[in-house]
Amino acid sequence: MARVGLLTFSDGRDFVHTDIKTFSLDVEGRIAQALEQAGHEVIRAAEPIWTNTMATTEARRVADARPDLTIFNYAVWAFPHFSMLAAAATPGPLLLFSNIDPQFPGMVGMLAAGGGLDQIGRTHTRVWGDVADEAVLDRVLETTRAAAAVSMLSGSTFGRFGGRPMGMYTAVADTDQWMSTFGVDVEEIDQWEIVRRSANVEQSRVTAGREWLERHAAEVHYDGKQLTPELLERQIRSYHAVRELIDEWNLDFSGIKGQPELTTHFTTMDVTEAFLNDPYDWEGPKPTHVCATESDMDGALTMQLLKGLTGTPVLFADVRHYHADRDIWDLCNSGQHATWFAARSDDPAENLRSVHFYPEIFYFPAGGASVSFFAAPGAATFARLTRIGGRYRMHVARGAFESYDDATNVALARQSTFEWPHAFTRLEVEAEEFLSSFGANHIHAVPGEHVAELRAVCRMLDIEWAGMGAVRMGGAR
Repeated sequence: MARVGLLTFSDGRDFVHTDIKTFSLDVEGRIAQALEQAGHEVIRAAEPIWTNTMATTEARRVADARPDLTIFNYAVWAFPHFSMLAAAATPGPLLLFSNIDPQFPGMVGMLAAGGGLDQIGRTHTRVWGDVADEAVLDRVLETTRAAAAVSMLSGSTFGRFGGRPMGMYTAVADTDQWMSTFGVDVEEIDQWEIVRRSANVEQSRVTAGREWLERHAAEVHYDGKQLTPELLERQIRSYHAVRELIDEWNLDFSGIKGQPELTTHFTTMDVTEAFLNDPYDWEGPKPTHVCATESDMDGALTMQLLKGLTGTPVLFADVRHYHADRDIWDLCNSGQHATWFAARSDDPAENLRSVHFYPEIFYFPAGGASVSFFAAPGAATFARLTRIGGRYRMHVARGAFESYDDATNVALARQSTFEWPHAFTRLEVEAEEFLSSFGANHIHAVPGEHVAELRAVCRMLDIEWAGMGAVRMGGAR
């Protein structure tokens, strides 16, 4: 749900304003009703703005409610300087909305105000038409969702467990830039805290977690060496230790370095990362907590934005392999995927019946379980924040997860690392373009169509749009 400010602008001549006030309020009411029916909270100005004093005082009053997005509504011709004054008192994203009515020149008012905002460099989005039109409302709601996702970042804290993993420049970001661009603070936490605190987790909680996994998973493949009940319990202890640190440090999202210290000498964080990203664990339903493996900061930031748009778990994966003969990608990363992606069900049992816990492979001598499954098929939006010359850009592509018969799934998985989770993906972008321009080894995804929202996010944050394939230029189909 987003909080939306709504200000309607009018003509500055008292006799004109009096004549058109009722019509203006009717249009405003329909906008407010449409937003509220979509589940959003609306903060309305006391009345249509028709003086310069009102422009400032009403904008400040609405801004005091800290809306995620403020809509400037133009049902009629409105003096443009009212919008300029209101914008100066409105700190967040702006959407200019105009009805299209030949009798009332609201479109003229929107264009005059929008042109003035352009001249002073104030970013805004414009939507026009009848809010009762589904296509028009969709454009308003796309911007609203984008604004809510951007607003969710501001004032949040990222917990970074450990430092740079295995020399990955793309996993480390400038904390000053994060604060200035996104309003996000970074809390540095040593991985030793996970090790130290895991020993203090109550055995009853650990046992219950292990038995829940054994009961609901397709199979826990104990081998007596790399995966034992004791090692699985160590992973469960690590999960609870990280949850405790999240609560103690008030972390909104996080990343765990893992390699090589924990994966060589303690245990992998696969179970921890998967279930933090899940909407449940062995103790019941819970909010998802974005957690990126290899403490990938820009990866976690991308995931947090996508979570803000959808509310669903977000995929984290390596771009592991391209099967040229099938034109599909194997998105796969050491047990990181939230188990929710196995069936995308609200029922954890339905997801887990497709999940195997395999012994970790030779990369991770400390052992533990890798969380393994094949992602359920369906359309998805893929994204990743990267930097070029120090400036942020957003890679975006459409695509879909695919799944095949059991024999094909296994055969494809065995060409890379069978024990890890796999999301076989068909992207709407040529491999040549993708591999020539994509600026990271990690990619992220959520189910459904969210290209327009991501483009709006880029406008709001002044981030370069780096759409790929079909969305290279715009975002509309």
